[in-house]
Order: sequence, then structure tokens, then C-alpha cells
Amino acid sequence: MPENSTRYVSKQVMKKLGQEYKSLARLNIMVLGKTGVGKSTLINSIFEDKLAETGTGLPVTNDISMITQDDVPLVLYDTPGLELTGENDYDSLLSQVTKLIKDNFEDNIPGNEIHMILYCVSCASHRFEEAEADFLRKVTDAVKAYKVPIIVVLTQAFSREDAARLRQEIEEEGLPIAGIVPILAEEYEFDEDLTVKPYGMDDLADMMDEVLPEAVRNTFVALETSNIGLKIKKARVVTNSFTAVAAAAAGLSPIPFVDAAALMPKQIGMLVGITMAFGFPVDNTTVPTLINGTWNAIGKEAWGKSWKSSLFKFVPGPGNVVTGAVAGIITEAVGKTYTNVLADVCRGEVKLEDVNSEGYKDKIHDMFMELVNRSLSKRKETQNG
Repeated sequence: MPENSTRYVSKQVMKKLGQEYKSLARLNIMVLGKTGVGKSTLINSIFEDKLAETGTGLPVTNDISMITQDDVPLVLYDTPGLELTGENDYDSLLSQVTKLIKDNFEDNIPGNEIHMILYCVSCASHRFEEAEADFLRKVTDAVKAYKVPIIVVLTQAFSREDAARLRQEIEEEGLPIAGIVPILAEEYEFDEDLTVKPYGMDDLADMMDEVLPEAVRNTFVALETSNIGLKIKKARVVTNSFTAVAAAAAGLSPIPFVDAAALMPKQIGMLVGITMAFGFPVDNTTVPTLINGTWNAIGKEAWGKSWKSSLFKFVPGPGNVVTGAVAGIITEAVGKTYTNVLADVCRGEVKLEDVNSEGYKDKIHDMFMELVNRSLSKRKETQNG
């Protein structure tokens, strides 16, 4: 292995991570809804960087603003102050929305397309106006050729019972939409004895990921912060992919154990993909801390001499080489362990500054060894029939 492998791995991950983030496709979302329905709160709950508050707004029509933030591959098209009560306002906004969507699809600028519309309805209003239903029908009809998915988000859903009634009411309209999701984006305190906890954001993130075009799903998973499970799911896909690659490479040409560091580039690529799924910033602290803590705990263990004999004991092949099976077991354990570390940080179960603590590194080591031993046991059972 290279000298000071932890520093090497951290440096390579940072370099490749910066390149990968720059290559992410831009995600374009339009947010519609009446005044006071909580559009900004919704967006800030999906994307924790608070783009709706801190981004730079650029008017693109009389009623629509394009909100962006430097180095964030996300554009929001927002309609603050939307009112559907006045016929002129209704017609004006409908015209602006449909024209913007059409123009963005037909301007031949790659990545300019509107990928999704979130239409917000406040549960607190206890109703879905016929004008809103008519508005959504006309929008979907005007842009159906572009297949822009629309999700109706029931915001401010303090009462799940009220949300269920409103959802049924909207479903009965038979609108051509992708789905309806009730959410409470922030904790709401009615009084000192009654507090309603946030809910529904993970369901919304799941639906968005499901209906977004494939080209921007990686961007969405990297940017969204409301559904850790979605990030873990993506990280597992990455891990499985690189596990297969590492196993195939070693299987075709078994690697002498002393040269096992040849697999490190594949593991670095895996760490980059997992880090992207969790969307950690590329700064001088966050990712290096995560990589250093993880690799310090498992790097030597992964390719050390102290327990390699146990691998060869259960995995058929020449006695001192890394076969495809060995490469796969180790690579999978590295990926799953790193995923668990990032999930712990996202959930707040461990502080970033504590990832390098001896106590947590012991936990990382134990996670890694448990995963390896579990795979070895399964393999042994399979061999024994």
C-alpha cells in the first residue's frame, strides 16, 4: 500500500469528488401554489442549504422568479404571491408557466428543461378550489408533450385526518398528476401540551426520486436532505457495483496479497460515489474527516496480515493471492462500513468532529469486521452445501 494510505485515499477522494460534483446535471424544479401555503418552508426542508432563502432570485417573467445559488446544481422557479381569485391573474400566470416550460424544452440548451412541478396546497385552508383544479388541468394539458411530472404537496398538514380528507377530494378531481403527498415540514406547537412532529418529507422525497428523469436522479439524491434512507439505498447500489468490479478484476487475474493496493483505485471510486449520494460538501474539513476516520479504522485491517489467513481458509484459491471472492468481500465491507459512518453523521448519532475519536474508530473497526466475518460465514455455509 502507498505510504500514509489514509492521506492518499483522502486526497484522491477529494480530487475525484470535486470533479464528479461539477459533472452533476442541473435539476430544475417549478414550485406553484397560492400565497402563504409554505412553499419556501417546503423547499428548505427538502434541500437543507435553504436555497429558497439564501439563493439569488432573477425575475424571468412578471410573476416567476428563477432562484439559484453558486455551485449548487439546482434551479427553482418560484411564483410568490400566486392568487387564483382574479381572472386576469389566473390567465396571466397560466400563460407564463406554460410558455416558460415550453421555451425551456425547445431552446436547445442542454439541462434547461423543467424536470418537475410541485404544486402546494395548504391543508390549513381545508379546501382545494375549483380554480386550482382547472389551473392544473390546463397546465398539464399545455405541456403534456414534455412529460413534466406534477406532485401535489399538501403542506401545513397539522391534522392527518384533515389531510386524508383533502387528499381524497383532490383525487376525485381525476387530475393527470404523479401523486399527492401530505407533509408537515416543521414541528408545530399548538400549545405547551400538544406538539405535532414533522412527517411526510421522506415520502415526498421517495416520490420525487421515483418520477424524476433518470438524468437528474443522482443530483436530487445528492442535494436532498429529508430522506437518509434514500441516500443509503443509492450508496448500496454504488457499493454493489464496485464490489462486482473489484471481484471481477481480481477474479480474472488474482493479485498477490502484497500488491493488493492495486484494488484501492476501485475502492476510492466507491467512496466517491457513496459520498456523493450523501451530498457532503467538498471542503477542507468534512470529507477528509469522514475518510480519515473510516480509513484509519479499517485500512490496515482490510489488507493487513493479522487475519488474512482466515480469508484464505474460507475462500478457495492460491494461498497468498487476492482472488475475486476476497476482493469482493473486502470491497463490500469497506463500502457498507463507510455508508454506516455517513448515515450516523447525517442522523446526528455521531458528531463530525468525533468521527476520528478512538471510541468511534473502534466502532468503525467492529462494523467492518462484523461485515467481513458475516460474508465469510455465508460463504462457508455455501461451500459446505
